[in-house]
Amino acid sequence: MTEKQQNFIVRTITGVLFVAILVTCFFRAQSMVLLFALITGLTIWEYGRLVNEWDDIQVNRFISTVAGVYFFLAMAGYCMGMASLTVFIPYLITIIYLIISELFTQAPNPINNWAYTMLSQMYIALPFSTINLLAFQTSGGEQQYNALLPLSIFVFLWVNDSGAYCVGSLLGRHKLFPRVSPGKSWEGSVGGGLLVLVAAAIIGWLTGGETHSLSIPVWMGLGLVVVVFGTLGDLVESLFKRTLGVKDSGNILPGHGGMLDRFDSSLMAIPAAVIYLYTLSLF
Repeated sequence: MTEKQQNFIVRTITGVLFVAILVTCFFRAQSMVLLFALITGLTIWEYGRLVNEWDDIQVNRFISTVAGVYFFLAMAGYCMGMASLTVFIPYLITIIYLIISELFTQAPNPINNWAYTMLSQMYIALPFSTINLLAFQTSGGEQQYNALLPLSIFVFLWVNDSGAYCVGSLLGRHKLFPRVSPGKSWEGSVGGGLLVLVAAAIIGWLTGGETHSLSIPVWMGLGLVVVVFGTLGDLVESLFKRTLGVKDSGNILPGHGGMLDRFDSSLMAIPAAVIYLYTLSLF
């Protein structure tokens, strides 16, 4: 067996396990919260390692990671109706500490430290935390858990990635963003997007008779939002890695790289989906 075949097998097994664990976690609210709190922590920890390898940058990985995980859990508790807004006070205190602490570290470039520390919260902790806004909604004065909405984001991302890869491999001629990601093509992006629209329409048709379900056009709009911002999220992470001069963000997932490599698309797609759905609710 060649090394390429071995890598393909490892990548396939890891991918199947990854999808199985992620889908299973959505069966219960508690498992979803715990898994994504862990994902948030691992991703911020990985991010901290990457930026700390640069000269003149030193973020506090431990406190940044704890702060991000706490923010996710605080958002979950608030969305579940288990906590008031005061639950965010410890997080705000931690952020203030991370800023003030640079007065005493004698770092050569504290502005870089501040910028990269806050980026870990804005780029990772905040987007992951917004998944709670999709999972928990108020109905009849009570908080209800809706697994379909957050799960659908990942289904759309997986369909888009698979469709873009297949169509791009067969028909790809025009580069989408060669400076950042030379492997992506316009043809692949369009093909993946069309497949997502079909998947979204099927979900809308299958759930059409359920209470509080979205209409087929709204589902298709959600799918389009996920495609656009998922692709942008992928490009953002590619730019991040190119800036740091690394190929993969880590090796925690054999054959798939690191946590940022695996969740880059969702970091933009999840908050974009929240904005889309909450904007529709205003009209």
